[in-house]
Amino acid sequence: MAQQKKESLIITIAGGGSGYTPGLILTMIKQKEQFDISEIRLYDIDEVRNNDMGIIIKFLLMKHKSSIHLTITHNPQEAFEGADFIFSQIRAGGIEMREQDEKVPLKYGVTGQETCGLGGFSYGMRSMKSFLNMVESIQTYAQNAWILNYTNPESIIAESVRRRFPDIKIINACDMTIGIEELIANSFGYDRKQWMPDYYGLNHFGWYKSIYDASRNEDIMPEILNKIKEKGFVLEGLESSWAEAYKLMEMMINYFPEQIPNNYLEYYLFPNKVVEKTDPNYTRANRIMDTKLKKIKDTVAQIQNNPDLEAIDYETSVHGEYIVDMALAILNNKHDRFMLIVPNKGAIPNLRQDAVVEVPCYVNAKGVEPVSLRENIPDFHKGLMEAQVAAEKLLVDAFFENSYQKALQAFSLNQSVPNAEVAKKVLDEFIQVNGDQWVELN
Repeated sequence: MAQQKKESLIITIAGGGSGYTPGLILTMIKQKEQFDISEIRLYDIDEVRNNDMGIIIKFLLMKHKSSIHLTITHNPQEAFEGADFIFSQIRAGGIEMREQDEKVPLKYGVTGQETCGLGGFSYGMRSMKSFLNMVESIQTYAQNAWILNYTNPESIIAESVRRRFPDIKIINACDMTIGIEELIANSFGYDRKQWMPDYYGLNHFGWYKSIYDASRNEDIMPEILNKIKEKGFVLEGLESSWAEAYKLMEMMINYFPEQIPNNYLEYYLFPNKVVEKTDPNYTRANRIMDTKLKKIKDTVAQIQNNPDLEAIDYETSVHGEYIVDMALAILNNKHDRFMLIVPNKGAIPNLRQDAVVEVPCYVNAKGVEPVSLRENIPDFHKGLMEAQVAAEKLLVDAFFENSYQKALQAFSLNQSVPNAEVAKKVLDEFIQVNGDQWVELN
C-alpha cells in the first residue's frame, strides 16, 4: 500500500534514548523543506535515558528555532497512535546486556560481539522478543505506519518479522556499507555520491561485486582493490577499535583479492585474530559506557547548568541521513537506491530462496524493489552464506518453538565456534544471564 502523503508528519523514534537520536533529529531539521514534521515522539522503555535524551532534543529544537512538537513517552499507545513513520533503533537489554554478549563468549575463547558470532545470537533472541512485541503494538495503534528499522541483528529481526507479520510495512536497513564506502572514498580521493555499488550478502556478512562510478562510466572496483593492497586505508583519526577492524579488512583483501568484503566478516574468517586483540575485561560495550553514554549525561548537565549555552557537540550523521532519505523516497516516490535487508526470492539466484539477504534495492511509494544480481555468486561466498543462513534460521526456529535443541544447533553451526562443546557452554551461560529477556527454551 502506498504511503498517503500528508502535509505534516508524526515521527516516532523507538529507542529514543539512543546516542544516535541527536544526529537523527538534526538530519530531520536539516531536511525540513522536504520533510515537514509536526511532531516527534521519543519512545523508550528506559525512562531515565529517554528523559535525558528529551532534554538534549528540546535544546536542539529550540536552538534551530523549530516548531516541531516533542513528546517523550514510554507508553506504546501514546508513542505510536497516528504515527506516519516509526524509526526503530531499540537495543533490547541495553548496554549492560551488550557487555554480556561480548564477554561471555570470550570466556570460552570465541568471538564476543554484539551482532556477530554467539554474542549476536544472544542479542538476537532478546531483540526478537522485544521487537515483535513492539510491532504488535504498532499494528494495534498505527497499522498504516512505515517501520524503518535499524534494530540489530537485522537478518534475524527481518526473518522473525517475516514469519509473524508477513504483510507488515517495514524496511530493514543497515548503514555499515555507507561507512565502508566513505572509508574508501576518503582514503583514495573518490566522490562516493557518484557510485552505484553492487553488493550481496547477509547483514554484516557480504561482499562488493562492483562499484560503478557514474562520473567515469566504469567499474572502479579493480582500481580500488589495487589501491587498498598497495597503500592501505587512511586510518588516522579513527577510533582504535575501528582502525584495527579495517586493518583486518585489508588482510581479508590480501587473502581473497577478488572482492571488497564487509569488515564484519573478520569475526568469521579471522575469529582467532579478533579474540587475540580483544581485552576480555574491557570490551566495546565498556568503551561506549565511558564515551557515548557519558557524553549524554555530560551534555544534559551542560544544558541544565548553563542557561546561556549556545551549542552542544552533536551533528547530523550518516545513520540519520540514511533513514531520513528512505522516508523521503517513500513520501515522494523517488525510486532512490539503498542497500537493504530483504527476502531473497531470486535476488541471489544460487542462494536458497527463503534467505534474508542484503542487496541493492529501490525505494518508492510502494516500498522496496530489490535488484537481482542475475548471475550466481562464487561457491566460497555461497558456502559461507548458506551456513550462516541455516544457523540464523535455526535460531529463529528456537525462538518460535521454544526449542533448546534448535538453539544448540544454531550455536554449533555458527562459523565463529570451533565445536559443539563450546557452543553448549556458551548457550547455557547465555540462558542464565539473559533470564526472562529470552523466551524459555525446553
